This record gives sequence, C-alpha cells and structure tokens, in this order.
Amino acid sequence: MVGRAEELAALEGRLRDPGVRLLTLIGPAGVGKSRLAAAAAHAVTSPGAPPVPGDVFDAVRTPDPADPGSVADAVAELTRAPGRSLLVLDGCDHELRPSADAVAALLDGGPGITVLATALEPLGVYGEQLVPVAPLPVPRPADREDPHALARVASMELFLRRAAEARAGFALTEENAGDVADLCVLLEGLPLALELAAARCRSYPPRSLLSRIRRRPVALSGGPATAPERHRSLAALAAWGCHGLTQGQHALLRRLSVYEPGFGPVAFDRPDEEHLDALLDRGVLALVPDGRPGEPGYTVPEPYRSYGRDSLEAEGRLDTAADDHADRYARLVSAAAPRLGGTDQAHWLGVLAAETPNVLAALDRLCHRGDEGTAAATAVAFREVWLARGLLREGTARCDRLAQDGRGVPEATTARLIDLSGELAAARGDASEAVRRHRSALALCKRLGDRRQTALVTARLGAALLADGDAHGALAALEPSAATLESLGAAGPAARTAVPLAGALHALGRSRKARETLDRAREELRRLGDGRGLVEALARSAELSTGPERRGAADGFLREALSLCAETGELTLLPYVLELFALHVLDTSPAQQPRVVRLIAGAEGLRERLGTRAPEPRRAALREALDGLRARLGRTAFSTARAEGLTLDADAAVREALSAPAPARGSDDTPAAEKQSLTPRQIQVAMLVSEGLTNRQIAARLGLSEWTVVNHVRQVMRRLDCSSRVQVAWAIGKWA
Repeated sequence: MVGRAEELAALEGRLRDPGVRLLTLIGPAGVGKSRLAAAAAHAVTSPGAPPVPGDVFDAVRTPDPADPGSVADAVAELTRAPGRSLLVLDGCDHELRPSADAVAALLDGGPGITVLATALEPLGVYGEQLVPVAPLPVPRPADREDPHALARVASMELFLRRAAEARAGFALTEENAGDVADLCVLLEGLPLALELAAARCRSYPPRSLLSRIRRRPVALSGGPATAPERHRSLAALAAWGCHGLTQGQHALLRRLSVYEPGFGPVAFDRPDEEHLDALLDRGVLALVPDGRPGEPGYTVPEPYRSYGRDSLEAEGRLDTAADDHADRYARLVSAAAPRLGGTDQAHWLGVLAAETPNVLAALDRLCHRGDEGTAAATAVAFREVWLARGLLREGTARCDRLAQDGRGVPEATTARLIDLSGELAAARGDASEAVRRHRSALALCKRLGDRRQTALVTARLGAALLADGDAHGALAALEPSAATLESLGAAGPAARTAVPLAGALHALGRSRKARETLDRAREELRRLGDGRGLVEALARSAELSTGPERRGAADGFLREALSLCAETGELTLLPYVLELFALHVLDTSPAQQPRVVRLIAGAEGLRERLGTRAPEPRRAALREALDGLRARLGRTAFSTARAEGLTLDADAAVREALSAPAPARGSDDTPAAEKQSLTPRQIQVAMLVSEGLTNRQIAARLGLSEWTVVNHVRQVMRRLDCSSRVQVAWAIGKWA
C-alpha cells in the first residue's frame, strides 16, 4: 500500500457511511485497485470501538467473481447476517462483469449489504459512487535535486522496496538516482509496471534496465506464477485492458498511441468523438492536468501506448499513423502562427506550448520521410514558441540542421531559418553570433528581393548590434527598417522594431527622443494585443526611467511586464525583467533586501535552466548589488535567501516579485532621514536597525548599554514618524 495512505483513509471513511451502498474503484489495469479494496475491507471490519455505532461491518465476503455459485452463496450468507455486511466484488471486468440489473437487485434484496467493487469502468448502477484510482506520483524535476525528497516520492519508494527484495543490498545512490527516477517516469507510476521492472534489478543495474525497456516498456514480464495471467507481463495487462473494445475504439486507440502525452483536440476527427468517453472510462486514454488553456489534454498511458504501437507495426500501419500525426501538427502550427502576434497570442502560445513534444516529434517524422521543406516551414512558424518558452538550444539545433542539410528547402525559407537562429542566439545572450547569423540571412533576403523580410532581418540585426555594443550601427539598421515596415503596413513588427531603436537613441544620448519612441511603441503594442512585444517595451521603458522623479513609472512598467510574463508564459524575457525589478526594489525599498537576493537568485536559476546570460553591464551591476547585500545581511541570511531564490520556478518568481510593496509615490522623494534632525549617534543606530540588528547587537557593536540603544531607537522612531523597526529601515534606506 505504498503511497496510498490518504486514498485508503478516504475510502475507509466512505465505506463507514451507512448511506453508501455501492462503491466502485475504477482505474487502469495494474494500478492496484484490488490491493486497495482488500486493505479498505480489512480496515472497516477490524476489531475496535468505532467512533459512531454501526459504522463498521459485522461480516465481509470476497467471493470469486468467476464462480457464480460462490457469489450467490456469499450474498445469501450476508443477507442472513445481522447488522451491516460488506460484499467485495473484485475484478468486475469483461465476462466477469455483473449486469447492472443484477447488482441493483442485490442491493434491493439485502438492505444491510454494501458492495465494494473494482473494475476497469463503472458498473452503471443508479446510486453508484466512483473512486478513481490513479498511478502513483512520479518524480518532478525539483525532486531530483534532493535525494531524500526523491526517495519519498511514492513511485520511487515502491520501486526501491521491490528492487531490494529482488536484489539484496539494492539502495538509492547518487549514481543510480537519476536512472531510477527516469524508470518511474517512463513507467508513469503504474504499480504493476514498477514491480515488474524492479524485479529485473536482480539481473540489470538501473541504467541498463532503463536502456533495455525505454523503447518498449510493454516488453516487461516476469510476474509471480501465482498471480493472474494479466499481472505477469505488461503485454498481457494491456491486452486485458483493451479486451472488449469495439473496432472503432481499437482503431482510435492505436492511432493515438503514436502521440506524445499531452495532445489536444488536434488529434481527433469528428467521428472519434463517439469513442472518447468509452476510452476514458476504460482508462486506456487519460486526461493530463497540463494547464492547457480552455481545453483538455490527453495521453495514452503505458503500457497501452507501447501495445498500440506494436499492433500498428504488426499491421504494417505504423508509418501511416506517424505521417498522419506529423501532417496534423504541421497544419496546426501553420494555422496558429498568424495568431501569435495579436489579441489571441496568450491562448495560442499556451496551445502550442502544450503541444511542443508532439510538434518536435512531427518535425522528426517530416525529416525522416524526406519532407524537409514542410519541416523547415513548421520550424519557422514555431518561432514565437521557441522564443517565449525558452526552447533556445532546441530551436537553434533544429534551424541549423534544416538550413545546412535540408534538401528541398526553398531559399526563402532557408533565409528565415538563419534569421530565426540569429534571434535564438541573441536570446541566449550571444550577440556577436546573432550579428553573424543575421548578416548571413540578410544577404540571402537581398538576393531574393523580399523587401518585407529584408526589413525584418535588418531590424533584428540592429537589435543584435545594440546588444553587442555598436549603438551607431544599430541606429543605422533600425531607423530605415522601422520606416520600411511602417510603409508596408506591418504595424506589429514596426512597433517591435521601435523598442531596440529607442535603446540605440538612448545609448547615443538622445534620451527624450528615445522615451517618445518607446511611448508610441507601447501604445501600439498594447492596441495590437502583442503581449510578448509589450513585455520587452515595458522593460526597456523601465531601464530608461532614471532619476527619483521616474521611480514610480519604472515600478509600474516592471509590474505590468511581470504580469504579462505570467499571462503569456514568457520565459526568455522573464530573467531580464526580474533582474531589473530586483535592482529597482533595492534602490527604492532597502528593507526588502532578502527579497532582492531571492529575485536575483531566481533570475540566475532561470537563466541556468534556459542557457542564457545577461549582458556584461547588467551582470556587473548584479554582482555589485549582491556583494553589498552579502555584507549587509550577513553570510547566513544571505545564503538562506539565495538558496530559496534558486528553487523558484517561473510562476513562483513572478509571485515573489509582485508581492514586494510598491514604493510610496509623490513628487517629493527625499528620504525621511534627510527631512528630520537626527544626531550622528541616532543615525548610526538607525542604520544598524535597517540592517536587522537587535538592540543587544547594536549595543555590542557601538559599545553602548542596551538601555541607551533602546532610548536612541525610540527617539529615531519618533523623529521619523515610524511605528516599527521595519518602517525605520524603509525610511532611511535610500539615504543610507
């Protein structure tokens, strides 16, 4: 019963309810329904004083469903028993499945009988209460950083117990932890699959076992000879789970077996809708909680996925199914691409991001069958997703391979591939490489005479030149490209081009013109609904909002940018915005020093996972800020805040940033300490208060009595009109 404590407690509570007459555990074969039912039956019939009289069962019977006589005898015996009794019908599947009328008649004829059934799908009796039983949780990426946390994941715990039974001395180590975690993920936490795999540890170390079964998990076998045949191998388990499906349901399941987990409605045709509910009820098709916007995501769980592929291969139809899959996703990406720059941007970014594993599989299939032209067009149309979701290395590798080796790729598409690879290089922080790639793409575009594409590539070249420190070259490229795009009616690209143009103007000392350019760009991008473009414009606006009088504006720009990152799922620009916001908070709210450390560390962790780096001037500013924070907070507090920040994912980092209090607004930004008369000693005490020291620590630092420090703190709070030490820290922080 590893990992089932909460489910067992909930099931026991429902069985104790006298109003529950029929409870059915449903779920895929091999998930552990029988064990859970047996444990629950034992719990509600164990001796001991129940909390409420009558909420335990006086008798329990578990007849063999394959023997009608056994079931009839058990029912007759329970009907005669006084008090409440429990009938456990385990394995109500296929030929052993009782009819709904028979179960209803049983309940009507024995008012004291409660039925606990296990089945692949509901029995369909009025009043039936369903308890879905899911596979065990599998390791998450965050769990892999802590071996102790990894060992506590339910699927890992079950695997480790069974592996230790198969091979004495087997234990989780730093060397095998990753492979064991990958096995649990591959087998999707299905208990029977985990037990079969763990039993093979007597012959194979985890890495070899993972390599052996990665391609065909359904090949696992070797269950106990005393177990039912369906529990002796995953192939038999899958066959049992699929038994009784109609021809149409079988055909749909086989076709869906080539899809990666998380696929959406793109996989289905209209005739498929009549089969969906049946496959979901049976557990051979499952919903995945992947945050897909407004529509469900599906998966064919193991071992049905491998079983379906084997069936397609045996019928000679695997290639046909793979080609159909690739064509569907090529059409989806092509249809979604025009909608990624307008008001539906967030929705379609979410749709394509959820489908990314299938899009990548489709690209592989298109290349495998020699259709590099369609693969290249699909990769280019996927541009916004490569950039927004931080798929920078993957996107670069795909673009390079298709541009270099793609026979049959039109020259215009090759130019777009090279240009896209330049954007991805710029997003990684490699500005010089981005310049080289954009220049190569620009030469192709000029030769082809494509005016619009030439302007787009020129604009991206200008942005890369700016990042590389060549403001004059950037301005020379950005101004004419912006004008050309405006003349061609390309409002969105023109507005995006205005953002680096403003940066070039600012770098050359034309700050007023830069702010005016940014103001127009923000207004246009907001009108168009281009959230990703607006994030960059807002962050650039915050960078240009220097001086005390514009701190409130910078705060507003950065908070809006953070909210848009959360809304659009933007990952590549998020570290940039977090870094700017951290420096902004440090400048305006010094009392938030631990939060600043967490935000900078969070941005660092995101960059490490994405493979990006900040420009050197910002890296220098961040290093200087961290050095000061380390000195002021002390090593322990600083290390704790940094460790907390490194564990933040994108959503948590945004929440951490937006929870920072907004700075007080007003025309007079003079710190309160400058407006009040403080003695030099009071200033010393106030500065130490802002560092978080206690009265006793301040007294030791300054060589004063603790009572003298208490009086100084009171005087400081009165003169600064503060009611707490935190307010003192905030009031003098900027001045200090």
